[in-house]
Amino acid sequence: MSPIVKRKGEKFTLPGKYLLFILTILCTGMVLLTFNTTVFSGPLSAVAGYTVVPFEKGISVVGSWLANRSEELAQIRVLIAENESLKQQVDELTIENTRLQQDRYELTNLRELYNLDAQYDEYEKTGARIIARDSGNWFYSFVIDKGVRDGIAVDMNVMAGSGLVGRVVDVGPNWAKVKAIIADDSNVSAMVLSSSDNMIVSGNLKLYATGVIEFEQLVDSDNVVVEGDKIVTSNISDKYLPGILVGYISTINQDANNLTKSGYLTPAVDFEHLEEVLVVMKLKQTVEEE
Repeated sequence: MSPIVKRKGEKFTLPGKYLLFILTILCTGMVLLTFNTTVFSGPLSAVAGYTVVPFEKGISVVGSWLANRSEELAQIRVLIAENESLKQQVDELTIENTRLQQDRYELTNLRELYNLDAQYDEYEKTGARIIARDSGNWFYSFVIDKGVRDGIAVDMNVMAGSGLVGRVVDVGPNWAKVKAIIADDSNVSAMVLSSSDNMIVSGNLKLYATGVIEFEQLVDSDNVVVEGDKIVTSNISDKYLPGILVGYISTINQDANNLTKSGYLTPAVDFEHLEEVLVVMKLKQTVEEE
């Protein structure tokens, strides 16, 4: 062990290990003195009362404080573990709740398709899911997950919600592209259900932003057509099967020629939230030949 040497001009510092050793000896001596207070008397006993007893009290207080802190730390660890467990349970419940909401939404869609299928039970249909769509807010052109292998052909009618969506315009082995009636280049030969008066329904994406599309060339000589009337596909349509609901008249105006009327109608289908559709498995030409 190298001796402690104080160089000139340096402050004397006692290494920590020596200080710890001295304090250990001091504490041991005080403890022994405490256990042998019956042996000593007089001044020594008085010194022990003034030095050892307060020291023991200090040690007791510190020990109690450390014990309390240790217990608190143990409780904190338990609370942290419980908090992590609760967070995991909340995450699991959130995921399960989201799954249940999605299932309920899909169930609602399937129920609507089922009701729609029942309304047009004279036509054989197959369900399909939308797997892609053109950019924009509306489903004016989209791709479904069924194609030639499933019997899908160009010009087959597509329905959803409460009525007509559009028709198949292209088809592949396991996919088909559908153009909706709201597309700018879409035209549907339709008629007023209550009066059988014919009209042309034209797609218009800008108008659909307000919830409507337009119709024209309505001949209503008896002035019986009113707002709210149902519009369905007509018998003279070359692409669409007859009697499929297109929408409801929202506005009707007399044209400048005083012979025809035009206006706007609200489509029967929500083209913003489509997910599943029904494809009618017969073409208009096939039905006419039967």
